Amino acid sequence: MKVNAVIRYLVMGDFFVNAGFSVFAPVLAIFVTGQIVGGSIETVGFAAAIVQIFKVIVELPVARILDRNHGEYDDFVSLIFGSTLIATVPFLYLGASEIIHVYIIQAIYGIGIAFVVPPWYAIFSRHLDKLQESFEWALDSISIGVAAAGAAAAGGYLAQHFGFHFVFIIGGIFAIFGGAMQILIFKHLKGKVPRGQVRPSGEKVLS
Repeated sequence: MKVNAVIRYLVMGDFFVNAGFSVFAPVLAIFVTGQIVGGSIETVGFAAAIVQIFKVIVELPVARILDRNHGEYDDFVSLIFGSTLIATVPFLYLGASEIIHVYIIQAIYGIGIAFVVPPWYAIFSRHLDKLQESFEWALDSISIGVAAAGAAAAGGYLAQHFGFHFVFIIGGIFAIFGGAMQILIFKHLKGKVPRGQVRPSGEKVLS
């Protein structure tokens, strides 16, 4: 079963970004409570909430702006900008020492997600191969699951033996690589997209 280039690169990018964040996700709470001055379980809870708060605030305005231009180049700019913000998050934790640092980093993470999610879903939906929609959505879901499971298992081991900073660096490298994979879709993007087109319309499959 052949999968076109856009879907392939987006799935691969998703795999590496999720692997990068899953590497340190299991130990982030331990890092905050043990390495951040005044850090507590309460801090971890607020930090998780901040991601979603900033995502919710920013995501709909971004989506509305992208919908005004019925082409994919603005989607691409939003996708890469958001991916760049997300990729900085693990590296920013290398210099975090106070609670306010954690909150700022989490806010940046939420904003990055808000710039990534709308264009990612839009581009992915438009480029689904006809009669393979379920398979390709499942392919992305499985890639995320495999990345999360494998990286989470490795993350605890790496943190135990090499320290938190090593895990953050590994996570950041994976996130950068995942974002870079998305750049490869540029030559396959559509300059004009009919309003409401989120399903394949019988175009020739990209290779």
